[in-house]
Amino acid sequence: MPPMPVEMVTLAQKPIEQAGEFVGTVKSRRSTTIQPQAEGFITRILVKAGDRVAAGTPLFEIDATSQQAAVASLESVRAAREADAVFARLQAERAKKLLGVGAMSQQEYEQAMTQQRTAEAQLKAVDEQIRQQRNELAYFSVAAPAPGVVGDIPVRVGERVTRSTALTTVEDNTGLEVYLNVPVQEAPKLKVGLPVHLLDESGVVMATERISFIAPSVDDETQTVLVKTLVNNQGARFRTDQFVRARVVYSTSPTLTAPVTAVSRIGGQYFVFVAEKGEGGGLVARQRPVVVGPVVGNDYIVLGGLAVGDQLIIAGVQKIGDGAPVQPAPPARGGGPNGSGPAGAAPAAGKGR
Repeated sequence: MPPMPVEMVTLAQKPIEQAGEFVGTVKSRRSTTIQPQAEGFITRILVKAGDRVAAGTPLFEIDATSQQAAVASLESVRAAREADAVFARLQAERAKKLLGVGAMSQQEYEQAMTQQRTAEAQLKAVDEQIRQQRNELAYFSVAAPAPGVVGDIPVRVGERVTRSTALTTVEDNTGLEVYLNVPVQEAPKLKVGLPVHLLDESGVVMATERISFIAPSVDDETQTVLVKTLVNNQGARFRTDQFVRARVVYSTSPTLTAPVTAVSRIGGQYFVFVAEKGEGGGLVARQRPVVVGPVVGNDYIVLGGLAVGDQLIIAGVQKIGDGAPVQPAPPARGGGPNGSGPAGAAPAAGKGR
């Protein structure tokens, strides 16, 4: 029989990541829940959901009529106290002059000085009350404490709010981090600085970050260790409270792999065809049992049965049998050299040859 053209590759080790995959939650380091510091009825809502605001931007106004009346009442009291203080000061100055010429006793002078100090103290107390009430008045205008995007606004104009009412949120998605709950069995492999691949739903790496925090204690309910990694959110690919797939890379080491298209499974055993030199000097296909590990990309990790330098047949195995003469054929279009397998190949595990 003429040799059958088959595609083959020379096996070589390549770097393989030893990793664990987990589901993480995106959290914002700059997330703020807006709650009022005053109680009353909402009179104005100055923003809408989705608006980007700067720090200090007014968001809500609460009816402050009663508080304004309290401030006005104290200001009128202050006018009276200020008049008392001015009069007491004049009386003290007059008493001092009379004491100097002997027209007033020391006791009367001390009484005048005491009245002056009392009036000034009362004026100062009213000033402090006014300052406090003006601070309270400022709370009736709710402003953004930090820059960000306004979230949902569950309240409406006319509703009464208290200090525990959540008015809205302000989220800044430029300061994000991913929370991962890693089983305690994997904790010894963790260390700050390990790379973390963030994957989309199809397994494509969207971003690669590094571990920035490892909790010193274990969650007693889930028996997991909290791991955090900062996220560079350029392009707004991530949002607060989003679930993401995350692959933590513990280490990278040279490993022998074989394309999944080259591996067949028969009766629970995995086999491959290897091109070896025959008696006439040509190449013949030899079926060889192998032990494989998990699939990484389009390759199996080879645990036994193959060695570096073996000529592995990766295409055309359906046309040959054990001992059949073979010859190298050009790789198929889109084929991957060095054991990477043809592009877009699907795993063959679980299918008989």
